[in-house]
Amino acid sequence: MLLGDARAGKLAENIVGFSRALRRAGLPIDSARIGLAQQAAALVGVSRRLDLYAGLESVLVSRQEDRQVFAELFDAFFRNPEIAKQLMAQLLPPSKAQANPPKRGPRATEALTPPRAASPMQAAREDEIHLDAAMSASDVARLRHADFQSLSASEFLLMERLVREVPLSVPTHRSRRMQSAAHGRHPDWSRLVRETSRYAGEAPAPAFLRHRQQPLPLLVLVDISGSMERYARLLLAFLHQSTRGLRRSVFSFGVSLTDLTRAFRERDTDRMLDLANILIPDFASGTRLGESLSQLRQHHRSAVVGRRSLVLLISDGLDTGASDLLDKELGWLSHQSRRLVWLNPLLRYEGYQPLAAGATVLHRYADRSVAIHNLSHVESLAKELAVLMRID
Repeated sequence: MLLGDARAGKLAENIVGFSRALRRAGLPIDSARIGLAQQAAALVGVSRRLDLYAGLESVLVSRQEDRQVFAELFDAFFRNPEIAKQLMAQLLPPSKAQANPPKRGPRATEALTPPRAASPMQAAREDEIHLDAAMSASDVARLRHADFQSLSASEFLLMERLVREVPLSVPTHRSRRMQSAAHGRHPDWSRLVRETSRYAGEAPAPAFLRHRQQPLPLLVLVDISGSMERYARLLLAFLHQSTRGLRRSVFSFGVSLTDLTRAFRERDTDRMLDLANILIPDFASGTRLGESLSQLRQHHRSAVVGRRSLVLLISDGLDTGASDLLDKELGWLSHQSRRLVWLNPLLRYEGYQPLAAGATVLHRYADRSVAIHNLSHVESLAKELAVLMRID
């Protein structure tokens, strides 16, 4: 393995360059992790490639979906010493063509792509360039149907902005409260008396009462386990904007339940996501939906409003908890809510069957299962909800 001349003190610089490349690929790496990586490399040494790989991975990778990106960049970085020099300068020009160049994912490819120089005016209009100039019509069409999990780091940031613009028409229900109307079955006697006294005993037009139509109260449950990390962030950004002004309760669940309703009161989506990151203690952990629903029933029962709540449960169904507890709690939630909609990114696979224990229970209680893995399906969610409510 050619890493550089460690005797001349190049090891630390090479680790810094490699860590910067990982950060460009979307891995959450700060200066503390880079320092740990240098310590790990010093401990395991550079004599064996696999030892160095394992040592760096243990401190630089914290999410399952980032392991493939780490492997691709590690292979590219330590295959050729020239790439190390290029990464250190952050220029990253293309290396010499190989007979059989390795196939890399979009995140690793983007990290190894040289950044284009931008003028001050171009930097000031960065968002417009990404949306208008840098992306052709075919690129936009591809992005609308691209799986959130397959997006590169810059595409993910762009997608996070795009989902905020998607509207969501929440179904309505007939409220007990009445409002004045031009037509109806019940006369509005109060208004008739006022109009009659105002116009000398003659009402200009009949007045009626009818029930108000109000949006259904929302209960949003978002799986923030490792396999759902990217989907969770994008859907939180989408729901924060599209449900603004509605009555909503938002919770995340992994191994425990976290109330995100306070974070959703923030007007700015970026601030909401930052606060959610602070509030969630088990981000990218396992999934125990049954235990989380038990906490919801015991401590947040008021979040389910009198069998009128529309429940949006966002999860891939890969639950690691007890199936009997999940069955009991989902039965309670289904009975207390108006509709239970399961938003499942695994429906992107043709022929998907809910064979996992948790998915089987979810499939039994869900009133509808909806794919939610790309922008196109997010845009069609409102139509799916409208169709579901017509079942009444």
